[in-house]
Amino acid sequence: MAMAAPTIVLAAIAGAHGIKGEVRLKLFTDALDNITRHARFDVGGRVIAVQTVRPDKPGMAIARLDGITDRNAAEALRGLQLAIPRAALPPLAEGEYYVADYIGRRVLDETGAPVGTVKSVENFGASEILDISRDAGGSVMVPFVADVVTETDDALVIDRVWLA
Repeated sequence: MAMAAPTIVLAAIAGAHGIKGEVRLKLFTDALDNITRHARFDVGGRVIAVQTVRPDKPGMAIARLDGITDRNAAEALRGLQLAIPRAALPPLAEGEYYVADYIGRRVLDETGAPVGTVKSVENFGASEILDISRDAGGSVMVPFVADVVTETDDALVIDRVWLA
């Protein structure tokens, strides 16, 4: 039975690792303990426990999942995601946010005209960048900083200067 929505994806299964059922995980979280602190995950509509997890290359980990005992079973999970209920995430400190809370968010210009939706939040070093999928086609990237982006209850508002 799948966990109730909304869910947050913490990792995706990239394939099998070895012959004893371990899987390679592509992490969507900065800290491996974000995986280890959760006992169970929704994986392709079924709840699976993570028995062990250890670091691998940057952004990757190796995990043993409950009930997955051979390479074929592990390989069959390739592409599936490890998700948890949104309510299971720890509370945030002031100024922190979960990227997942912004994906799909509506974007308006300062006049209230629709611009598009947030496709992703990237970080190339200086600050977070919003990748916005425009309603009219194409996309635009803008810095996710207070001088550029204002947040309302139901949308993000961005000055048209940044949308050119």
